[in-house]
Amino acid sequence: MPTPEGLLLLFVAGMVAGTVSVLVSLASLISYPALLAIGLPPVSANVTNTVALVFTGVGAALGSRRELTDLGPMLVRLAMAAALGGVAGALLLLVLPARAFELVAPLLVAGASVVVLAGPRLRERERFKPVGLRPGPVAGYTATAAYTGYFGAAGGVLAFAALSSIIDRPFHDVNAAKNTLMAVANGAAAAVFILAGPVVWACVVPLALGMFAGGLLGPAIARRVDGGVLRVVVGACGLMVAAVLAWVTYT
Repeated sequence: MPTPEGLLLLFVAGMVAGTVSVLVSLASLISYPALLAIGLPPVSANVTNTVALVFTGVGAALGSRRELTDLGPMLVRLAMAAALGGVAGALLLLVLPARAFELVAPLLVAGASVVVLAGPRLRERERFKPVGLRPGPVAGYTATAAYTGYFGAAGGVLAFAALSSIIDRPFHDVNAAKNTLMAVANGAAAAVFILAGPVVWACVVPLALGMFAGGLLGPAIARRVDGGVLRVVVGACGLMVAAVLAWVTYT
């Protein structure tokens, strides 16, 4: 059972993580270390974090109704891909050695970050324009949802890059769709972890409350930031995360 100070730390970390998730897709880089700091072992911290992350997406979806206008039918179909990927990632976490994804994660995050940064220029070329719900891009997005279910450090950067090849809307709208679908992917993974993983519910509650508040607040902040600036921040943060992951993994 966390101490009162630990509960407060988790709530504050959750609120910051929820807001950061909406803005730059890096919630786990705040919430996961907070769980480790109060004494949870890595796997338990990972699954507990995934359960709590569902509430970031719920809050973000409620706060992003303006950006999600007319995206309902597409989101319903993509939600099925998100759920499938989330379950697959959770099962991989429970059965595979952690090293398997660790080796490719830095490359995935770096590649997605470059795609995010180059998005406007890529869209000027016909072959890189969003193509809707075609099998190839949807399969690519499903793979990012699996990564989210497995661990998800910078998973939002991967998801945004994949969704940019599907949804032909401005940055903020694609970002809102990403946040909503990540709630589905995390929810599907959380269902697996609740049944078979070491979830610490005493830590989920304060972290989830903070994440819900941060997710609800994040869209209002995001609207006040130029989409081009936010794109650069997301891409740059993703590259920094990739560099850190590469250092930890390959050295």
